[in-house]
Amino acid sequence: MALKRGRGVAGGWYGIARTASIDRAATWAELDDGGTAKVVTGVTEIGEGILTVLAQIAAEELGVRPWEVTIGDNDTARAPEAAHAGATRQTYMIGNSVALACREARARLFEQMADHWGVAVASLDSRDGEIWSDGSNHRCTMKEAVDISKKRGVVPVGSASFTAHHTGLDGEDGSGRPWQAYVFGCQVAEVEVDTMTGEVQVLGVWAAHDVGRAVNPKGVEGQIEGGVVQAIGQGLMEHYETHEGRTTTPGFAKYILPTALDVPKITSVIVEDPDPIGPLGVKGIGEPAMVPTIPAVMNAIYDAIGVRITSLPATPDKIIEAIRKKNEATKIAQAAA
Repeated sequence: MALKRGRGVAGGWYGIARTASIDRAATWAELDDGGTAKVVTGVTEIGEGILTVLAQIAAEELGVRPWEVTIGDNDTARAPEAAHAGATRQTYMIGNSVALACREARARLFEQMADHWGVAVASLDSRDGEIWSDGSNHRCTMKEAVDISKKRGVVPVGSASFTAHHTGLDGEDGSGRPWQAYVFGCQVAEVEVDTMTGEVQVLGVWAAHDVGRAVNPKGVEGQIEGGVVQAIGQGLMEHYETHEGRTTTPGFAKYILPTALDVPKITSVIVEDPDPIGPLGVKGIGEPAMVPTIPAVMNAIYDAIGVRITSLPATPDKIIEAIRKKNEATKIAQAAA
């Protein structure tokens, strides 16, 4: 067995939100009886953790605790339209929409409490379920504040829509603004290649990604790790094949996916470069996380054995064939020298 190791690096960029049409997301937010919060938006939770992120955003903006935030029904027959889960858009589009709606609800409450206490609105602040006026002894729970506001005839409710503005690309010179926000990332991969069998083992991946502002750092790390593993599957294993219009890889016995044994040590580095346009400074990380992984792994394979793999996946058969051709070319060159 001849094991050779190599390292490769690759960078990538990604545009946040969709470009086929103007991207938009809307939200309703309310500070409710009991001092809790209710957020209603057409969000789609498919396991990416967006409900947790939205609860954190609403809690910070309103001054309550995350577990006191209820994300309501997302049926667009009863909730504002917020579009689909995709294009790495939900934290950017819906998160900003939630923040704006919550700010409007908080402003309504603050106006009533400032008038009730006889203080300036600018002196008010709220956090962890309490509201107070800086420079005075005025302080009460959010429950008490909501009760005061409603007795004054004002429901602390807000609504907002966040829109990502962009333009199409010019067909002649490529100019235009297809996205409003962009993220960037860089990854380093270390691999070990068995030159006898062609097997490639990814030993480690170091992934640094700009996410704008990390609302939930653990969630961001999970997105990066998931993207890396998905890319390893695409780059080294997953191969969907058909013959005369019928699949020849109908199950996971032939369509190979990464298992826990294939997952390398992944070191995530979160870079926070806030978006200058949105109110939160957030961007996104869902899809961008896997963009640099495959080229980094392919560069690492080249560093290890000196051959370029130019089609995916880089299966053992392709590795062995590439090594064979390299050895033959070396012999021919040596014989001609």
